[in-house]
Amino acid sequence: MIVPIGIAFALVILALIVTMLMRRHLREKYAVMWLLIGAAMLVLALFPDLLGALAGLLGVIVPSNLLFALAVALLIGVTLHLSWELSRAEEEIRRVAEEVAILRADVERLHAPASSASSDGDGRVQAD
Repeated sequence: MIVPIGIAFALVILALIVTMLMRRHLREKYAVMWLLIGAAMLVLALFPDLLGALAGLLGVIVPSNLLFALAVALLIGVTLHLSWELSRAEEEIRRVAEEVAILRADVERLHAPASSASSDGDGRVQAD
């Protein structure tokens, strides 16, 4: 009974990932990772004895402990990757904000002489 539920869950996850990718809610560089995770879930659901064999090969007594350890390692990897991406984005935002501030100062400096000049009525600009 548990195997069909696992297969259905893995297929739903894969379908969700593909849908999000097609609607551009998920970028391609992240979709590859999630598709691999979904495929691994499907393989483990299709072949439940595979986890036990892998646990025995690695010397883990309880297969669910191996699954838990792999999940923790995956979550740590995803967290590190997202932290790295966030750091890069913050640096880019800071750089763009500095550029905008410089451009804004340049625009204000260019507009300053024009705003201090006054018009004499026939379209010519006179300085005070």
